[in-house]
Amino acid sequence: MSRRAAIIVLDGLGIGAAHDTDAYGDTGSNTLGNVIRATPGLRLPNLTALGLGNCADIGLPPVATPTAAWGSAQPAAAGKDSTTGHWELCGLTIREPFPTYPQGFPADLLAAFAERTGRGVLGNRTASGTAILDDLGAEHVATGKWIIYTSADSVFQIAAHEEVVPIEELYAACTVARELLAGEHGVSRVIARPFMGKPGAWQRTKRRKDFSRPPHGRTLLDALAEAHVPVVGVGKVDDLFAGRNVRSIHTATNPEAYELIEGGLLAMRRGFLFANVIEFDQSWGHRNDVPGFAKGLEALDRWIPRLLKRVQAEDLIILTADHGNDPTTPSTDHSRERVPVLALGGAVRPVALGDRATFADIGQTVAEHLGVPPLPDGTSFLAEVRAT
Repeated sequence: MSRRAAIIVLDGLGIGAAHDTDAYGDTGSNTLGNVIRATPGLRLPNLTALGLGNCADIGLPPVATPTAAWGSAQPAAAGKDSTTGHWELCGLTIREPFPTYPQGFPADLLAAFAERTGRGVLGNRTASGTAILDDLGAEHVATGKWIIYTSADSVFQIAAHEEVVPIEELYAACTVARELLAGEHGVSRVIARPFMGKPGAWQRTKRRKDFSRPPHGRTLLDALAEAHVPVVGVGKVDDLFAGRNVRSIHTATNPEAYELIEGGLLAMRRGFLFANVIEFDQSWGHRNDVPGFAKGLEALDRWIPRLLKRVQAEDLIILTADHGNDPTTPSTDHSRERVPVLALGGAVRPVALGDRATFADIGQTVAEHLGVPPLPDGTSFLAEVRAT
């Protein structure tokens, strides 16, 4: 079978309240809607034409005849981090949430980490990644101690200055942390956060790396590997699956991801392209940067015609997200939200998909399109969109 499919995850681009948003403390979060409403004059004509404004009430006008199939998807998994969202998109739903550490990590765990890595620890609290560098960056440079911090998500983050700690040593420390953070402390991700600069002008570098727990069950990527279907990864998707059955070229910016998506589609005769477009989350959502987010949306909109030029007759391309990250709220963390579902390609009829019960419907649809056995979770909507 020579069909192609792609899931393009616009990281953090939620479109409003999920069925259980209040339970996560995210009442009022609507990432895309709030950014649009906070940015008078923002126009997204290409996304509007696809049907983005038809997916939910986000301040974009719905159109009478969208060019893509349109809808939304509810999160069914327990949690709102990137790993949880991407696994669910690939047909694997987490029923018990990954552990979080709003009060910091246990002292005995940090003591073991310090002993095995040969460096002490600073921080050990919930913090913004940029704010904690302002607080502890100078002390780290002076002492060589690791900066350890977390967030509302299930993450153990290790920051280190590249001129103080060689990047290979930082990655090795993350491997140690990943070994220690097992069982009851099995966080979703250990994240290397290298940075450079001086006090008042710290800058994260492009060599961030995520060390995720491997999926506990079968995913779309496993099904494709079993069927010998080629997979192309763009962005951090390999990290989110602990490298299992996906290799990926990492990107620091959205434009880099867009170029790699285009190149991947140009070169790929058959198979699956899986992409994470990172900056809506990393650069603007976590930093409450509404103007930056709006400019990113405009850049995405300008890119859509270039994407459409790469679409072939039998393609199924799905634009979606993994959670929200509303920069208009006081929180700098992810938000529990529905996500958009825009399905396009020569194999797609522009129809309403409704509000899907789980992100897993997306992976299940791709599995059916590419002719691999069904996934653990989700209901395919391929029959609804397949062009006759």
